[in-house]
Amino acid sequence: PTGALTVRDDTNKVLWALADPEVTTVIQVAPAVRVAWAESFGLTPKQASTGRMVAALKRIGFDYVFDTNFAADLTIMEEGTEFLERVKNGGTLPLFTSCCPGWVRFLKTQYPGYTEYLSTAKSPQQMFGAVAKSYFAEKAGVDPHKMFVVSIMPCSAKKYESELPAMRSACSDPDVDVVLTTREMC
Repeated sequence: PTGALTVRDDTNKVLWALADPEVTTVIQVAPAVRVAWAESFGLTPKQASTGRMVAALKRIGFDYVFDTNFAADLTIMEEGTEFLERVKNGGTLPLFTSCCPGWVRFLKTQYPGYTEYLSTAKSPQQMFGAVAKSYFAEKAGVDPHKMFVVSIMPCSAKKYESELPAMRSACSDPDVDVVLTTREMC
């Protein structure tokens, strides 16, 4: 049937969080989104600055705006540590890694024998959510249970990833509450 395979639109969840004065809203933006967002507004590459995008997100009402690049650096450090531990202790090699949940799911379902080679580190999106609701919440003096973390990602598979049971903090809150695609952001 026509339209049977469409991406779920989660913008209303975000709008409800933005409207709630008791909720601290935090948004992270993937690197690819920094350029793609401006296409729908007809902005030139010069006009499509990161600063303009951040200003727009702040005007919409987000309390904090972050770049997912920070979490990508954390992920690299985790994966490097995991690799060194495997080498040092005779662990399973090689070490595969991907921040693409579609690829990871493909490997686990179609080639389950290779699952032991996957890194156990979370993707940058998920690592950011975990850090936001732990370290950042503490530093900002915010109750992590009243923090709403939004990701703007170029791929709809990130919605699936954020809903996996393993992507929850120790207090059972999701690391990332909602994932919006670039199209939903615009």
